[in-house]
This record gives sequence, structure tokens and C-alpha cells, in this order.
Amino acid sequence: MLKQTQRFIGNNIVTKESIQGLNMHIDYRVDLTQRKRHLFTIELRIPAHQPEQLQLSLPAWIPGSYMIRDFARHIVKIEAKCTAKQTPLPLVKIDKQNWLLTTHGQACTLCYEVYAFDSSVRTAYLDDERAFFNGTSVFLKIESMAHLPHQLELLAPPEKHQWRVATGLTRQQNTEKYAFGHYLATDYAELIDCPVEIGCFDAFEFDVLGIPHHLILTGKHYADKHRLCADLAKLCEHHIRLFEPQSRQAPFNEYWFLTNILPDGFGGLEHKNSTALLCSNFDFPNPNRPEHMSDGYKTFLSLASHEYFHAWNVCRIKPQELHNPDLGRENHTSQLWAFEGITSYYDDFSLYRCNLISFQDYLALLAKTYTRVLRGQGELKQSVADSSFDSWTRFYQQGEDAPNNIVSYYTKGSLVALWMDLSIRLGSHGKHSLDDLMRALWQQFGQSGQGTSEADFIRLLSQFSGQDQELAFKALLHNAERIPLATLLNQVGIELTLQAPQLSDLLKAEENSHNPWLGFQYRSHALGVEIQTVMQDSPAEQAGLCPKDILIALDKQKLDNTNLANILQNQPAGQQVEIHLFRNQQLLNLQVVPAPAPKYVVKLTETDAQRSMLWQNIIG
Repeated sequence: MLKQTQRFIGNNIVTKESIQGLNMHIDYRVDLTQRKRHLFTIELRIPAHQPEQLQLSLPAWIPGSYMIRDFARHIVKIEAKCTAKQTPLPLVKIDKQNWLLTTHGQACTLCYEVYAFDSSVRTAYLDDERAFFNGTSVFLKIESMAHLPHQLELLAPPEKHQWRVATGLTRQQNTEKYAFGHYLATDYAELIDCPVEIGCFDAFEFDVLGIPHHLILTGKHYADKHRLCADLAKLCEHHIRLFEPQSRQAPFNEYWFLTNILPDGFGGLEHKNSTALLCSNFDFPNPNRPEHMSDGYKTFLSLASHEYFHAWNVCRIKPQELHNPDLGRENHTSQLWAFEGITSYYDDFSLYRCNLISFQDYLALLAKTYTRVLRGQGELKQSVADSSFDSWTRFYQQGEDAPNNIVSYYTKGSLVALWMDLSIRLGSHGKHSLDDLMRALWQQFGQSGQGTSEADFIRLLSQFSGQDQELAFKALLHNAERIPLATLLNQVGIELTLQAPQLSDLLKAEENSHNPWLGFQYRSHALGVEIQTVMQDSPAEQAGLCPKDILIALDKQKLDNTNLANILQNQPAGQQVEIHLFRNQQLLNLQVVPAPAPKYVVKLTETDAQRSMLWQNIIG
């Protein structure tokens, strides 16, 4: 049906001429006039139609973030009217996110306001300095018309002459890049898949294999833009070549990194031709230290790598259960270990493969991930498949018991991916790797539009490793057990050892067998330190300490987050020590007996460089 000059948008083909030529399309207009009240004013125009009534809805969740967020609760005002006569039309809310509009087939207009003051990457934000939204937060869906072309008009605030627009939506012919104006989408799904950033931002552009990439930085930063763009280009090219080593063609014709910068920001959300990122002010390369790779910059590059990899793995290669998701309710799948875990494996590993960090630096990052899995008892209570299935309630709504009772499908899933990669490399004697499995998934599922099942991963794993992996792999996914990696790592020249944690950086360098441990996670508090989590079977648990307790003194010495380690280090082994604390504003006095710290901190050391090349080599 769509003809003339074609343009790639995600997996869809569209032309400006063909969209404009269709008789029916849905129009949205976004007004920022009420930004000081944090209200987007939305006008939705619906053409004349056949049904007497239309059902409208707003998504309850956003793809990529598996938690019910009930975006409709932010609609503070809504009304409908006949477009021609400007008379009110009956609009009845039938549940928390659905409305029934009686139109008698007439063209109609809805006007509504959306409160937006969430600076995360998942929702919407509006004030006098910046505007940002995901379509899931602001665009009502007409259920029977979701397949039609959708148009969006962004109105420029007259007082904000310096504001610009950044989005992966297709610009209409008379709308220039970064300009307010008209944007196009082939359908509702594409409309809500392209977040929009508006404000005064820095925009940098770089080319990757002929495809323009845009880096948008909103907020205060000191970035070396040339190094930043060059490093991102290496990562993007790596991912494109991984999935398409022959054609070297990405499944999009442009890509946008929409980056919001806040003092303590971190996060990302993937989309088909863009990503929304959140980072801190100093997570960029310092122009005054051109050779320095800070931990913050490693984190940012890893985040960008992760979300870009998602353009294939989850945006296009999807589990069956998420292929046509119902955005009004939970969509459970046991495969998130693959789509988040494998992506998490590649995000850091790609930094090494692009020569952005050393192999020793990569091993240190991997060891941190491994440590996060080992430090709690959750891995022994919840399988990575169950963690995936329960993401809606247990992972995205974690309580203070989380380290003791659940495991992350991100971190444990990345170790599963490592197990897969090493098993394939060793089983095939270096002929294949996890890269081959990912390419096969892309060819068989990503490009065909079919959803994956667990059996598909088992089949491909067995195929490329040359061994029947069904029993071992199912046990890995469905048993709540420690993952067996030490032997595999040893076969590629990497030694895995376990060490006890140190409470303070001041004590890390000391060779001292006296390493007392209480077993709680804490944060600074105005009165001392506040307990966040009490670890299972720890001295803190045995003493009766609880989350939210505010510790004010240890051994009758005033406590804060800077001296806890030193005070504890001076306590005799195996003897009670007195703790004073506030619980529910009552002063309590407890006795705790520090124990030797358990060994769960992972250290990975390269012992055989020749054997480790089997793992380091880039296949394909």
C-alpha cells in the first residue's frame, strides 16, 4: 500500500508522500505553555470514522521497563468535542486507563493535560528548563486506529527561542533537524517508541558505516566531545559488524543518544532507533586528561553500549511473549535473562573488544558483576528464569530483603551469557562464539518478526558448541544454584579466587587476617548511618538489627560512614560490641558479635595469556 520513495523507520517502511496521501491519520499536538505547572497540553484529532464509539487508552507500562506504572494517573484533565460543531461529546472512563468516547462516527478532538515531573528515562518531564517525554506517557491510543499513520506537531514556546527538538521520529518535509514542527510515524507503536527531548542541549553528530548518529547532551558537562564521539562510534560499529559482518548495515537509518545529565543520574531505556540515557555530570572524558579513563566514563560507555545493543536484542529479537505486547497489563516471560543478561555481558566486553579498556580492566569489571551475584543468598533461592518471570513484582519493586531472596536477571544473566560464550568457544575449539548465536537469532527471529522460545537458545547453543547442552543449560536457567564458571575460566587461562570484603578503602591495602564483619548494607544519615539491608545469617541479623535502624554509636563512639570501618577494625575478635541506635525514634541498645568476613569478593587473574586468547579473539 505504501509506495514512492521509501524510508526506513525501525522495521517499517514509510514515505512522507504516502502518509500525507492517506485519507485517514491521527494527529497530535503538544503544547508546552503550561511548563511552569509541569503540564503537557495535548490535542488529539480523530478523523471521521465508521464506529459509533471509540475506545481510548494510555499504556500502563513502557517496553523495556517491566513494571506497571499506570501512566493514566497523570492525566489531570480531559474533554472531547465534535470537531465541526465544537460541541461536547460523551467521554466515560471505564477503568484506570481506558475511556469510551461516543462520536457517532464524527470527526472529533480531545484536549487533555498530563502532569510530568519525573526525570527518569521511562516517563515524562516538563519545567521551564527542559521538556522530555516518552509517547507511552502522553499519547492516548485509539484502539481501532492504532494501525493508521500518526502525525505529531510540536509547538515552539515563543519565550524559548533557544530551545530545540531531538527525536528519532521522521521529520516532515518542511521540518528541519532539531526544529519544532511536524513529525511522522507509521503507526501508534512507532509513535510511542521514539522519545522526544526538548530544550537547550549540545548536539554532536558522527557517522558510523554511513549512518548518522546524534549525541544529545542536556545539562552541565565538561565532555571532550571529539573523544566521546570517537569512542561511541567504535562501540556502534562493533555492534553493527557483530550482527551484520557482511552487509554492515544497521536496521535503522539514523540513531539518537538522548542524554540527560543530573548530579547522581544513571539509567537507560532502549528504542529501535534511539535511547534515553541518564548520567552524572562527570561521566565523560576530561578534555584536560586525554589519556585518562575514569570509572564514571567506563560506566557511561558501558551504558551506551548496552542500550545500543538492545536495538537488535529485545527491540527486534524478542521473546514470543513480548512480540505483540499488551501495554495494559503484565506480559510475563522467562527469557529476560537472555535479553538483558546477554546484553549486559556484551556491554562491558565490547569496551575491551573496541580497545577502549585493557583486558585486565575488563576482568575487573566482570569480577564486580560476579561479586554482586555472590554477595547475597538470592541466587540460592530464585532461578534466573524465575527472576525473569517475576520482574514485574519482585525485581522492579525490590524491598530491603532483595539481596537475601532474589537474583538479578541482569547480573546472573550476564554470567549465563559468559558460560554460553566459553562453552561455545571451547566446544568448537575456537571456531564459534556467542557472536554466532546472536547472529543466528538476528537472522532467524529479528529479521523474520518471530518471537523466540527457550528451546531456540538451547538448539543454537548445542549447534555452535557441537554438544548437546539441553540438560546442563536447563539446569543453569531453572535451578537456584551457584553458576559453575571457575573450571571454564581456568580452561581459557583465567583464575577465579574469592576474597573477603573490606569495609573501607583505607583497609583494602592492608594484609591483615583480622577482618571483622557485621553484615549489613548502609547509607549515610544525619545522625550516623542508616541500615538498608541486613544480610541473612549475619552477626547483624543475629543481634536483631533491622533495615531503617539508624546507628548512632559503636562501642560508645559516635558513628558515621567515615569511621565505621576503623572502629570495627579495633574490636577484639569474637567479643560483643555495643551498638546504640534509633528505631522508630526510640533509642535502643544492642550487643553484636562481629564475625570473620565471608569470602564472596571475586578476583579474576589472567594466568595464561596464550590460552586466554581463545576467549579474547573476536570471531567473525
